[in-house]
Amino acid sequence: MEDHDILDTSDTPDTAVGPQPRPQSLMLAFFGNHVLEEGDRDLCVYSGSIIDVLVRVGVGEPAVRSTLSRMVNRGLLQRRRKGRRMYFGLTPQATRVLWDGRTRIWTQGAVNDDWDGTWTLLGFSLPDSWKRQRHDLRSRLTWSGFGALYSGLWIAPGNVDISGFVAELGLTDHVKIFHARADVTTDIELMIRDTWDLESIAARYVTFDKRWTAHLGTGSGDDPIGTRLRLVSEWLDTIRTDPRLPTRHLPPDWPARPAQETFRRVAEQTTEPARRLARKLLDTVPLR
Repeated sequence: MEDHDILDTSDTPDTAVGPQPRPQSLMLAFFGNHVLEEGDRDLCVYSGSIIDVLVRVGVGEPAVRSTLSRMVNRGLLQRRRKGRRMYFGLTPQATRVLWDGRTRIWTQGAVNDDWDGTWTLLGFSLPDSWKRQRHDLRSRLTWSGFGALYSGLWIAPGNVDISGFVAELGLTDHVKIFHARADVTTDIELMIRDTWDLESIAARYVTFDKRWTAHLGTGSGDDPIGTRLRLVSEWLDTIRTDPRLPTRHLPPDWPARPAQETFRRVAEQTTEPARRLARKLLDTVPLR
């Protein structure tokens, strides 16, 4: 299992209120909202509290319990028993994944106005039998903003540090990484259109924006915890396939900016109401 797969919410069914993210993605969004964001990574949450919250976003109790067990087995959560109750907290791996997602959401954002003209290129040649390694590499490259310029040559805007995950995959000897600028004869707009599916990326932003604009006039609603949990999960699902292409080379009506503004406005509406409600609902203990 790779870190980029943990928050993958693709191929999920739509419901009346939008796409239904995977229970694991919602679970990690829950811990991101109510453990990581509270600044206490060593906090453990009672399983009954987790069930109460995830039921609000359409995940039944059996699915919550099986997801908790599966995430413990995969090294994403750890257990702590106190009396007759079982509590769950984050492992270092899950904390790393959540910090990565937090950076993507709150620091980098979806709009790239400050591109410096540089590109990161990665070339690779793997044996035909290495299907799993090829899949893992391509998936990690996609998560990191890369697109396939050619079959064995991938490119991403900016200076992207990918040596770490290449080493984790054991592919350092099979990969060459370069940082460069395009020649003046290169049509960057054409290259971008040929390398990334702009229509699909734009459609995800438009869909998100339409769905969540409706919430702006309703305040935090009766269930700020559930609203915020779904909001963050859907936004991460939206931006995870966006390489943050330079704004200057995108169509003038590129929808990432208005979608991001909608996300941040709804997030601002729900932050404090969700935090106050969480303090009332969640039974927590220190990890140790």
